[in-house]
Amino acid sequence: MAPKNFSSFIHSIWILLFVFGVASAQLTPDFYNKTCPGAFAAIDKVVRAAIANDPSMGASLLRLQFHDCFVNGCDGSVLLDDTPTTKGEKTAAPNNNSLRGFDVIDRIKAEVESLCPGVVSCADIVIITARDSVVAFGGTPWTVLLGRRDSPIANFSGANTDIPAPTLNLSNLITSFANKGLNAIDLVALSGAHTVGQARCINFRNRIYNDTNIDPEYAKALRGICPITGGDDNLYSFTESATHFDNDIYHDMIKKKVLLHSDQELYNGGPLDRQVEAYSKNPEAFAADFGNAMINMGNISPLTGTSGQIRLNCRKVN
Repeated sequence: MAPKNFSSFIHSIWILLFVFGVASAQLTPDFYNKTCPGAFAAIDKVVRAAIANDPSMGASLLRLQFHDCFVNGCDGSVLLDDTPTTKGEKTAAPNNNSLRGFDVIDRIKAEVESLCPGVVSCADIVIITARDSVVAFGGTPWTVLLGRRDSPIANFSGANTDIPAPTLNLSNLITSFANKGLNAIDLVALSGAHTVGQARCINFRNRIYNDTNIDPEYAKALRGICPITGGDDNLYSFTESATHFDNDIYHDMIKKKVLLHSDQELYNGGPLDRQVEAYSKNPEAFAADFGNAMINMGNISPLTGTSGQIRLNCRKVN
């Protein structure tokens, strides 16, 4: 028998779905088809040139979407520089001396502004750039939804608290993603972004010296790169195929050969083990779920309609 409050529960769910649907419905794949039809080609050109010059840049550009969307939603706030009166998000702990690619966004914005002044938002550029970076790495494309506007403010404290830390356990990871409207499948799929790029020693030091669910030889090798003290910014690739977007990170989770504690938490005898195993065996399923999860993340609290602004310079408000 259904609980007495079941109908009220269903009513609440429908209200939430309606509100979320209204917000998401304002984002469309053809938003710039008439106002800036050349935007996609211009963005892709700059992204590919940047990755050709520095193959590691693709992972950095992909990472920008995570760090933007998890703080106040996908509003381009992560791109704002500090001013004499306001503190941006770039120097928050998860971003400081770590997040990069801002100069590439500047070049993209300049190209797009020359085509269609004041039309394409910085927030949408971040979303398109993330997708194009994955494709440039050989990943599967997905349809980006567009129509976001830019926030006139950043959130330094939010950047310090809302971006999931690499030290989180599984329960806290699930909660962190749920707080942004993302489910466990999104969590496992989005963690697949760590199939490309590198991590800093400061983010995996505790794992290689203190975790027990790590391959001993792998940990030993990493200790030569990441000493107990010093070398915080020393880098090591997430996977051996760090410039090719594939499902290798899931194979490494199963072998207990991943850099981050948070990644190994996804495969540690818990409820998400089967999802990790499924992605390790089926790269097509991972690619499909990753694209869907990126769309879901892109739907976090976008500014649309007359909210916010279209920044002419992604580093500062108009």
